[in-house]
Amino acid sequence: MPAKLSVNLNAIAMLRNRRDLPWPSVTGLGRIALQAGAAGLTVHPRPDQRHIRFSDLPDIRALIDDEFPHAEFNMEGYPTEEFLALCEKNQPEQVTLVPDDPSQATSDHGWNFRQSLDVLKPVVKRLKSGGMRVSLFADGDGDAEAVALARETGADRIELYTGPYGGTYDHPDKAIEEIARLGATADAAHAIGLGVNAGHDLTVANLPALVKRIPYLAEVSIGHGLTADALEYGMAETVRRFRRACGETV
Repeated sequence: MPAKLSVNLNAIAMLRNRRDLPWPSVTGLGRIALQAGAAGLTVHPRPDQRHIRFSDLPDIRALIDDEFPHAEFNMEGYPTEEFLALCEKNQPEQVTLVPDDPSQATSDHGWNFRQSLDVLKPVVKRLKSGGMRVSLFADGDGDAEAVALARETGADRIELYTGPYGGTYDHPDKAIEEIARLGATADAAHAIGLGVNAGHDLTVANLPALVKRIPYLAEVSIGHGLTADALEYGMAETVRRFRRACGETV
């Protein structure tokens, strides 16, 4: 099965927040993305609400429930009590836990599972008891022992941090090296029953090689590159382009 595409709405929200106006509409563009065949929508509500606002969350939940009941809502964030309460209130199908400092511009590393195991276990248990699937942001460095520890948390999936791979856009040899590391990490996860997602700096150009190396990839979450392409091609056509890059026949 081709990897499912979840459209990250953060960049759209950040553009909206530049002015005290209701456009571009986060839910409006989310609707276009889902109409074009995206499998879900992703948000990362940070404490300062610099892009997605907490008030956006019920609207996105309602959009999916009312118009696209087969789509999924994915919420990303560091597991503060505030974030966990937002998850419990808005009931995403998937929660992706990231080890971000609130001041970070964007996620730029995976969890250190050796250090964070005791922190993550109760959080994963709490979210899963609420019916939410849990994915953990993980470095794609081929560390099979770290992946095994991720499994010990009780999580359902890992999300491969693909930023280093995305950064090889003009270095083909380095891209091959990064693909190999990501593939080794994914294989280790798949072998012990963890699902594998991926996200960060993924594009139409670099997705095909990734999904070829990881044919069981469950989902990719894409925001910045997809939003940039939407300025050129429109949201609907951009979603179709990314779906094709994931291996779908569109």
